Amino acid sequence: MGIADRKEREKKELREKIILAASELFLEHGLEKASIRMIADKIEYSPATIYLHFKDKSELFYVIMERAFHKFFEYFSSVQHIKDPMERLKVLGTVYLKFAVDNPLYYDLMFVLRKPMENQHTDKSFEAGERSHAILTKTVEECMSHGHFQGHDPMALSLAIWSAVHGLATLRLRNRLMMYPEDRQDELVEQALYAFNTIMEQA
Repeated sequence: MGIADRKEREKKELREKIILAASELFLEHGLEKASIRMIADKIEYSPATIYLHFKDKSELFYVIMERAFHKFFEYFSSVQHIKDPMERLKVLGTVYLKFAVDNPLYYDLMFVLRKPMENQHTDKSFEAGERSHAILTKTVEECMSHGHFQGHDPMALSLAIWSAVHGLATLRLRNRLMMYPEDRQDELVEQALYAFNTIMEQA
């Protein structure tokens, strides 16, 4: 490996360290309180080093969000081959929970952390998130065209379904299931999702 290749690799590795440290600090302290200096201290570099990679804290945050939502879209896209919309809708719930369990840090930053939303509809960082949500709403609309959920607003119904599965994911990730036996918590979450899917299928 030449000197130029090694420097490029080291640059990418440092960028990844910055992103990981920033993600953890944003979650721990909130976006407003987490500072560039705190991120620099965590990776044991100077703040000036951070600015060589990112213009400011906002750019760093949106880079993280862009990465997180693109990964989320990859998970959601995996169901699009399922022709039966009700079956696709049920699998979407499973995929959503899997994303949360596989990527707890991203999940908290995306859906739990209080963050600025004023640029949500114009910033490219959120396009993948909007496309993911479109998969849900389109699936709900297809279910309705097949005779399910009659009399409901598809947008409101999509929100209700998202809220229910989000609740399961958040309760599990945030250790809010302590009233249940620890060795059964994952099983109970799966059974709860199955029960919810059964109710939806009968609607």
